[in-house]
Amino acid sequence: MGSLSTSSLLTFSIFKPTVTGSTTTMTAITSTPKPQFLFIKSSLDNKTPKPASKPSSWLSPNWLTSLTRTLTLGQNDDSGIPIASAQLEDVSDLLGGALFLPLFKWMNEYGPIYRLAAGPRNFVVVSDPAIAKHVLRNYGKYAKGLISEVSEFLFGSGFAIAEGELWTVRRRAVVPSLHKKYLSTIVDRVFCKCAERLVEKLQNDAVNGTPVNMEAKFSQLTLDVIGLSVFNYNFDSLTSDSPVIDAVYTALKEAEARSTDLLPYWKVKALCKIIPRQIKAEKAVNVIRQTVEELIAQCKVIVEAEGERINDEEYVNDADPSILRFLLASREEVSSAQLRDDLLSMLVAGHETTGSVLTWTLYLLSKDSSSLAKAQEEVDQVLQGRPPSYEDIKDLKFLTRCINESMRLYPHPPVLLRRAKVADVLPGNYKVNPGQDIMISVYNIHHSSKVWERAEEFVPERFDLEGPVPNETNTDFRFIPFSGGPRKCVGDQFALLESIVALAIFLQNMNFELVPDQKNQHDYWSNNTYYKRFVHETQPKSKS
Repeated sequence: MGSLSTSSLLTFSIFKPTVTGSTTTMTAITSTPKPQFLFIKSSLDNKTPKPASKPSSWLSPNWLTSLTRTLTLGQNDDSGIPIASAQLEDVSDLLGGALFLPLFKWMNEYGPIYRLAAGPRNFVVVSDPAIAKHVLRNYGKYAKGLISEVSEFLFGSGFAIAEGELWTVRRRAVVPSLHKKYLSTIVDRVFCKCAERLVEKLQNDAVNGTPVNMEAKFSQLTLDVIGLSVFNYNFDSLTSDSPVIDAVYTALKEAEARSTDLLPYWKVKALCKIIPRQIKAEKAVNVIRQTVEELIAQCKVIVEAEGERINDEEYVNDADPSILRFLLASREEVSSAQLRDDLLSMLVAGHETTGSVLTWTLYLLSKDSSSLAKAQEEVDQVLQGRPPSYEDIKDLKFLTRCINESMRLYPHPPVLLRRAKVADVLPGNYKVNPGQDIMISVYNIHHSSKVWERAEEFVPERFDLEGPVPNETNTDFRFIPFSGGPRKCVGDQFALLESIVALAIFLQNMNFELVPDQKNQHDYWSNNTYYKRFVHETQPKSKS
């Protein structure tokens, strides 16, 4: 299916806060010729959805819909699900462009459920919380499906895409490693330290007037965090180029491309040896796997030499609190290949999700000076100039709600895919047959005016500051950035804590202003970040 990003350039300035006592004031630096500038790409703000079109004949521009409907549905569709009509202008978005645009357009035209018959498959697109809840909670009836098919080359038998008994066993093995004591330790020893290194790096760039791509910096930050938290290994990507980042992006782009290939030629191993795209993808996967395998082997030697064994449920090794160390010390009977695939799932998913959250929250705060000032004031009052601890997180309520609202507006991933294993009837009496692919549009649910008031606005206060942190359960599946049901993301608390800590440290040290009257630059798409790509240019800062 299509990618989830088109972009154009926006700009904002960045400068250090002026600190008086224990308070921080939002004041522009006037002692330098110019403030620092940060450029942000975005075309979402400037792109108006095209008017919805009506179904027409085989000779009309929506021939693609007609052809695929005939090939995949036949003439006996009694599901009760309306079929979206794809026009020629939608094809570029469906096959490699910004998929969220037509999906959102069709939700407004056809309602909260419709069938998308375009490309090699047909999907039932769900934009309703009740239907999403039904599909996500009924794991016995719905499998990962297409996601497993197109990403098996990367994840192998990892728990991220495993099914049945294997998934049950592997998830049961991994989840205990993410206990409270581990998270508390990682906040101080990894999250804070990595974020502080990023701040230091940005300050040096500011002094030198060096252009900075913040999306890339956040990507580097999250890779360093994952490396230390999962493997006790420092990729040091903030200060040096990491081939792992490039390899991850290459592999993810290949997985997306496979989802729209008319012929799944990549299932033929012989062809994968001669087609350039497949050769490149295989090399990328080899880089990732070799890195993970080496880290596992090194840790195994240490664990065996020390005769280490877990002695309580919240076990943490003082010298190496990583998840890898926990799993090896548990002495579970598991192959190195299986352990590699499980940890690779964490590496890719954890790196991608948190990088997106940080990028979008910073963007939204930079557009909303009131929320930015409120978040910085909270950070200063709670932390009093020190790095955040695990116990401080619960008091950073508004900053947490800003992150929650960012994940509502820009969920990552914006769609969840499932495949029906048996015939089923969805809420609303819609029928699905075995093998039917279901696309749950998280973006549509999060942007639907029937689900949220002021759905397109950034309103952190929509989530009660004194209430629980929003999740799929307490919002009845209106808010599902981490999915829901048995296959909900196992690292949701990890990702949220990492985001809170990183942004708290960021806001302690810098202010942000969007520069007005910006002109669009070039547009492009990429599978790893959608809608915008952040490019920043900094200039020297003055100290107050």
